Amino acid sequence: MDCQVEKDSVKHLDSPPFHFAAFSPTFLPASTILSPPLFSSIPRLLSPWPCHQNPSPTFPPCPAPPPHCCRPARSRARPPPPPMADEDQSSSWPLRFLTLILSLFRHPGDAPANDRQILLNFKATLSPGAGARALLDSWVADKGPCVASNVSTWYGVYCDDEARVSTVQLENMGLSGPLDIDLLTGLPGLRYLFFSNNSLEGRIPDITKLVALKSLYLTSNQFYGEIPDDLFKPMRALKKVWLSYNKFSGRIPSSLKVPAKLMEVGLNGNNFDGEIPELWQPELHLVDVSHNNLEGPIPERLSKMSASLFEGNKNLCGPPLAVLCPESKKKKFSIGLLIAVILIALLLLLLILGCIIFCLRRRRSKEQSSADQPQPSEAGRVEHLEAANVESPPVEHHGGGGGAKHKTPKKEQGKLSFLTDSRGHFDLKDLLRASAEVLGSGNFGSSYKASLVNGPAVVVKRFKEMNAVGREDFQEHMRRMGRLCHPNLLPLVAYYYRKEEKLLITDYTAGGSLAHMLHGLLKNNIISVPKHDIFHFCSGDAFLVQYPGGYGPKDTELDWLTRLRIIKGIARGLAYLYEELPMMTVPHGHLKSSNVLLDSSFNPMLSDYALIPVMNKVTASQVMVAYKCPECAEGGKPSKKSDVWSFGILILEILTGMFPANYLRQGSTSTDLSNWVSSVVKDKQTDEVFDKNMKGTKNNEEEMSKLLQIGLACCETNVETRLELKVALEKIEELKEIEGDTEDSNEAGGYASKATSQDTSISR
Repeated sequence: MDCQVEKDSVKHLDSPPFHFAAFSPTFLPASTILSPPLFSSIPRLLSPWPCHQNPSPTFPPCPAPPPHCCRPARSRARPPPPPMADEDQSSSWPLRFLTLILSLFRHPGDAPANDRQILLNFKATLSPGAGARALLDSWVADKGPCVASNVSTWYGVYCDDEARVSTVQLENMGLSGPLDIDLLTGLPGLRYLFFSNNSLEGRIPDITKLVALKSLYLTSNQFYGEIPDDLFKPMRALKKVWLSYNKFSGRIPSSLKVPAKLMEVGLNGNNFDGEIPELWQPELHLVDVSHNNLEGPIPERLSKMSASLFEGNKNLCGPPLAVLCPESKKKKFSIGLLIAVILIALLLLLLILGCIIFCLRRRRSKEQSSADQPQPSEAGRVEHLEAANVESPPVEHHGGGGGAKHKTPKKEQGKLSFLTDSRGHFDLKDLLRASAEVLGSGNFGSSYKASLVNGPAVVVKRFKEMNAVGREDFQEHMRRMGRLCHPNLLPLVAYYYRKEEKLLITDYTAGGSLAHMLHGLLKNNIISVPKHDIFHFCSGDAFLVQYPGGYGPKDTELDWLTRLRIIKGIARGLAYLYEELPMMTVPHGHLKSSNVLLDSSFNPMLSDYALIPVMNKVTASQVMVAYKCPECAEGGKPSKKSDVWSFGILILEILTGMFPANYLRQGSTSTDLSNWVSSVVKDKQTDEVFDKNMKGTKNNEEEMSKLLQIGLACCETNVETRLELKVALEKIEELKEIEGDTEDSNEAGGYASKATSQDTSISR
């Protein structure tokens, strides 16, 4: 079918008998209006088009419906009802006839002029495909969208009996980018939105202001992310919502239970998880949730629908599926067996309580006997964690004078929220009873190693500046972090929420941090930094920097092959964060050597990741590593390449063994590790770059140089020319792991750094 047919059809809308194009009313004789033939054709006169199915001199024939030859083919099918399919057509014909007569005398300019400007503003935000761009040329400023009741000359726009815009249907047009539905909130008659089969992306548009909307079709686009749970709460008139074949994730919004007239719900082909809400609407006849990650029993209200609407979910059970839900364990136990189990549990509980009391008394006696002994250094100070919801700090200090303890009065204690079921749980009381060894104190708070009475050691990090969001948003972000699983990420075990401060709990890693392995420690958790590591930023010979990442004295040197494997692991973990957290501008945000922990096999695990969304913005901008990148130093904002810059600095730190100077101070980054390495490489003095303590460099000079160039490319000041993380990972994975001579640390072709033996220290 030729596309010219559609253009001719549009022109026909402006043709007689009602002279809409001329904008002048036509007065018919009373005998004509009251004649039986006209009365007999009233139902056809009330159709949405100003024409007649049986052509006559008075009423011309109806135009052919607009063809679809100019639209892209649908990628996936979905039930596409006509825009006005669910309108009530049972109105009495005298009222409809009176409306038609009055519309003959209505000037087109009487239609809401606001509708035209709103749609023109909305058009300006659209990015249609090349083949569909011409279709929107009918949206012109000199002619409104509704020339009369039920008549529109604008493509994809339909009008109601009052000449108001009721429907916007822009399907199969190759639209891309975000969809700003908020611009359409000024259309009082808007009831239907159709944007299926396009390439729209971003989070689901905010439709909460379109409270009168009846149908929403966003099928077959690129929308992603979680849908707010209360999105449909104000949509009490909603009847049909189709969000199929997108990339939505998270729980199905429970607010779908609010619209009382809901008839159809299409959520198939997404990544929804959790259980299906208990939908109850009496007119609900179609709920398609196939091909998601849903679990649990299918609600009884939906059990009589087709089984194909629920297939593709591995953990759904119950009718209409053939998979039976597991029988409740309570039904399997007889009353006698249940009583026996309860009695055994009580006996075990009493036994455990007795052991705990015995251990506590024994510990108190040891504490009293050691009260007069000298206390350990700051790095090894032993404390008790108090409840996190008290007014004073949540630790109990064991002073050296007489063994006196300072306890804060306890308030009503909260509850730990665990994010995994793969390990044994413990409660807040267990954590408070555990001895806490101070691992370090940073800008965000303190870190403690808590040794549980009956369980493994854990690390408790106490944050005071984590108040950027409320409780619900914080808990949702923690659940999102709890779903992350990668060998190079330190998993978050549990968290504790309080408005003033939060606790994040992870497993204890005995290997310590990468910073500890590279730079070592002095007493009191202080790092000794050689003078050449800080490039003479500070004068004098004795500067110290507080570094909370280490757990003890440095006793292991890292050879070339181990450092290469550590860098590869860091790159893989960072790439996983980018893949799983695409909605975050800076997925890690605080990447540095003290936030890279090593296990006994030197496998790296990233920590303190994905915290920017919940951190205090002012503190984050002053402290977090991502905000020290060149673009932020020049007054800009961090981006996804800010983590790449941090990664590049970390590569150079691992290769040179030098402490990055930009971590030691606030402000400009004009002179830092990357600039120093660049200047040395430019002067062709590469032999001064690599760490003199790095063994196994023989036969690896080429790979070392390649990795050095990758690190410099990640540290590019210009964001546009800075490497993408994906490209950096590919280049790093290509580096060969060649076993080198472990005895060549001082003879590997001059690759040892010419570091001075004199140490300086920087106090942070």
